Amino acid sequence: MSETLAKYIPEHAVRPVFELIVANQVHLKIVNERQTRHGDYRKGPGGKHEITVNASLNKYRFLITLIHEIAHLVAFEKFGRNIKPHGNEWKLTFQRLMVPYIRPEIFPNHILPLLARHFKNPSASSDTDTTLSLALKQYDKNNDKNYVFEIPYGSVFRINNGKVFKKLAVRTKRFECIEISSGKTYLFNPNAEVELVTLKSQ
Repeated sequence: MSETLAKYIPEHAVRPVFELIVANQVHLKIVNERQTRHGDYRKGPGGKHEITVNASLNKYRFLITLIHEIAHLVAFEKFGRNIKPHGNEWKLTFQRLMVPYIRPEIFPNHILPLLARHFKNPSASSDTDTTLSLALKQYDKNNDKNYVFEIPYGSVFRINNGKVFKKLAVRTKRFECIEISSGKTYLFNPNAEVELVTLKSQ
């Protein structure tokens, strides 16, 4: 397991993460990318703790995602199954488990203050913390995607499920976009990854 982990997380995190996995009897599965989530935790048959994490994540996001899911396990075991999945018990557990990794041997220096700020009150997904998410995405493999915040107003784009939108306006921290086929308006986080498309003229 240590050798496998070394392929996916920063070198100095391998040993403590391996110990965390063993201590909590985690069955870790590294899976092909799912568009809707980075990872998940469930208690499987016979009470086995199963955690899956997307193989496509960069090593820093992989580490955060894995600790996020272990925090679910630990919080449920400590506080019971009736707690909210991302409630205060989980937040406290995630903070406690993550703090030992927020150091320069593990994360790049420019990400450390962003992590420290995020973990004062961690959210259900680090993707909703735009500044942190964009900083982490610098370490993703190059692709042909753009972020909603950086494309011009009036641009037409496609998202993962194939739906096509036009960027209209900014509303507080999110961008108002209209779905071409239905005319419905949706709000996008600034760091949503999209694919620019060119509509054929009639």
